[in-house]
Amino acid sequence: MDAMNQFDCLVVGPGSGGLASAFRAAKHGAKVGLIEGGALGGTCVNVGCVPKKAMWYAAEVAEQGKLAQHYGFDVNFGKLDWQHFIEQRQAYITRIHQSYQRRLGEAGITRIAGRGRLLGHGQVEVGGEVYQAEHIILATGARATHLDLPGAELAIDSDGFFALREQPRRVALIGSGYIAVELAGVFAALGSEVTVVARSGRLLSHFDRELGMALGEHLGAHGIRVLTGALTEKLSRDDDGITLHFGGGERVGVFDCVIQAVGRAPNSHDLGLERTAIRPLDSGMIEVDRWQNTAEAGVYALGDLTGPMALTPVAIAQGRKLADRLFGGHSDARFDPAYVPTVVFSHPPVATVGETEESAVQRHGPDQVHTYRIRFKPMQWSLSGADLGQSFMKMVCVGEQQKVVGLHLLGPGVDEMMQGFAVAIKMGACKADFDATVAIHPTSSEEVVLFN
Repeated sequence: MDAMNQFDCLVVGPGSGGLASAFRAAKHGAKVGLIEGGALGGTCVNVGCVPKKAMWYAAEVAEQGKLAQHYGFDVNFGKLDWQHFIEQRQAYITRIHQSYQRRLGEAGITRIAGRGRLLGHGQVEVGGEVYQAEHIILATGARATHLDLPGAELAIDSDGFFALREQPRRVALIGSGYIAVELAGVFAALGSEVTVVARSGRLLSHFDRELGMALGEHLGAHGIRVLTGALTEKLSRDDDGITLHFGGGERVGVFDCVIQAVGRAPNSHDLGLERTAIRPLDSGMIEVDRWQNTAEAGVYALGDLTGPMALTPVAIAQGRKLADRLFGGHSDARFDPAYVPTVVFSHPPVATVGETEESAVQRHGPDQVHTYRIRFKPMQWSLSGADLGQSFMKMVCVGEQQKVVGLHLLGPGVDEMMQGFAVAIKMGACKADFDATVAIHPTSSEEVVLFN
């Protein structure tokens, strides 16, 4: 084989996890080939975290404009120039692509365009060319799943949301997870009529129960129609728009746009896994041990491909730790899944880390679990004189020492305040440590050290 096609490490997938592992391996002196089966940055940069947060910022500006009116400012925000903002959003993403391209060149990483397929024995085929490496890292991410029911083709997915070139007036979102509630908040803040159709009994069913219930109350109070326990059976279109059909002949609509936000599936198809010892689960996920090893020696997997934490920072941490272990001489380097914080960029945002009350009771027993909660009207809302709802905060503690094992927040600013609290919880802080910390006043974050 041509020496040009031989590497120390081949990374399959140009997303956050793949890039992180490639950069870290190259930093340790490895010869790295990055197989690009899509746009640099993967889901996060192109149809995920980055453009989603951009839309959230636009929605936040709109909401701040309404708050300013309550404060007494003589302002009147018009409708967002959707096309203009999309162009700004895309320009920002283009700058990220350019930054990645520059860094890849500076790191000496070879870019290989095309989809990679494993051939076994440390080989990967890309566009008819065969490449060899002692270590192969699979980081191909996940894709949006779709409804399997009549008329499903009338709905777009979350990728389709980012392709919209004008704002729809009437929108339905099918789903109850973070994508559904985030997009619902964006549309509503920007003036669309929004309906959320959730099959489960509440929003954010994988989060703390009270947190999901509190968010549902907020969405409802801000004009978003939330239908829980609603199973969509089909979609239909007429001249007025799209209608959702449920059991018993019930209909909801009509809508100009329907978005299906019903989950994501790992991109494990057509990877040549049949030529290896790797057999994906029924869900499509690839099983790995705590070191990211797959069933095939010399082949590793990370990120959304492995689940269950489909979070960009998790994929990045996994990739860096793996590269440190393989090429940096850190034999004990591995990703620690305990106490991973995350934020749902809803309106208002939700932030959470650690165990829910339900999982803590199941794991430790009800007698060992102590919970503290508070609802309050944050100062910036209270000043407006308008009924904008309340923030919600909850701490979950375990044992005689009341070790903090979970923290769940909802309200303005919680997306930024959670990071520091997550450090403390990761270090094993107990409630007494929070109690002993002097509060910063007046802030919403002070409530976390004043639970009683």
